[in-house]
Amino acid sequence: MARPRLDVLPSKSNAGETVGILVIAAAFIIPALTRSPMVYSVANQILIAVTAAFSVYIMMRMNLLTFAVPTFMAVGGYTAAIAGRSFGITDLIVLTLLAFAVPALFALPLGALVLRLRGVYFVLVTFVLTQITQLVLFETPSLTGGSNGLVGMPAPTLFGITLADNQAVLSVTTALALMGVIVTATVTRIFRQHFAAIEENEVLAQSLGLVVWHYKALGFVIAAGVSGLAGFALVNMLLTAHPSSFAPLSSVNYIAYTIIGGKSSILGPLVGGCVLVWASDLLALQGEYSQGLFGFLIMVVVLLAKDGIVGAGAYWLHRLRPNRAPAMPVPASASFGPGDRT
Repeated sequence: MARPRLDVLPSKSNAGETVGILVIAAAFIIPALTRSPMVYSVANQILIAVTAAFSVYIMMRMNLLTFAVPTFMAVGGYTAAIAGRSFGITDLIVLTLLAFAVPALFALPLGALVLRLRGVYFVLVTFVLTQITQLVLFETPSLTGGSNGLVGMPAPTLFGITLADNQAVLSVTTALALMGVIVTATVTRIFRQHFAAIEENEVLAQSLGLVVWHYKALGFVIAAGVSGLAGFALVNMLLTAHPSSFAPLSSVNYIAYTIIGGKSSILGPLVGGCVLVWASDLLALQGEYSQGLFGFLIMVVVLLAKDGIVGAGAYWLHRLRPNRAPAMPVPASASFGPGDRT
C-alpha cells in the first residue's frame, strides 16, 4: 500500500509551545509582586479556564468539537475531593496523578462509543453526556453529596507542608496548569502530523494507512486527563466540589476561549482564556451575559478572523515584516511507521 507523505502536512513552529509554557510558569511570581486577593482570584480563574481550554484545543486539532470538558473536570475534581475527605489522601502529587488518571481511564470506554460519531452527532452526544453527568452528581448524594456537594475538602500538602493560604492555592493552580500545558504541548508536538492529517481529511488519511481511530482515542483520553487537572484546580480553589461548578453550559466558555484565541496554535486557548476571563471580570459579567458576549465574539471571529486573535496577530506581523525569499521545498522522505498501517 502506498505510504502518505508527511512532508505535505502542515508543520507549525515550536515557539508557541515554549512561550505558552513560560507564560504559565510566570504565574509563580505573582505572590512576590502583590498580596491582593482580587489578583489571586482572577489569576486562579484564568489558569483554570486556560487548562480546561487546552482540552478543547487537543480535540480541535483533530477537527472534533467537544462539549464533554465539564464531565471530565467533574470526574477529576470529585476524585480529588473524595480521596481527601474519605481516604485522607492529601499529598499533592498523588492527588494530581489521580485527577489526571481517573478521567483518562473513564474516557477509554467512553471514547470507544462516541469517537465513532462525526460532525454534529459527536457534538450532540458530548453535550448530552455533560447533562447526564450533572444529573448523576445531583442524584447520588451518598457519593457526591448531591445538591450539597462535598464540603470541607482538606487542603493538599507537599512534603508535609499544608498548602492552604491564598498564595499556596495560586501556586497549586499554576502547577496544575503548567502540567496541563506541558502534556498538551508534548502530545500535539509528537502527533502533530497525524492530527493534521485527520483534521485535513480523515477518510483520506485512513485510506493512506493511518489508523485514525487510535489517534483520536489517544487525543480523547489525554484531553480528558487535562480536563481532570482543571477540575482538581477548581475544587482546590473552592475547597468544595459542587455540581454547579461543572454546569453543561460552561463548556461553551471553554470552546469560546479556544476559538476566539485561535485553534491553530497552543497560544490560542491561553490568549483567549486570559482576555475573556479578564474581560468578564472587568465588566462584571456572569452566567448568560458572559456567554452572550462570548457567542457574539465567536461569530465575529468566524466571520472576520478564522484563526482567532493569535492567527490575526501572526498575519499582521507577517505583513509588516520585510519580504523574504520563499523557502525551498523539502524532499519527501518521511512516512508513517509500520504500526500506523492497516
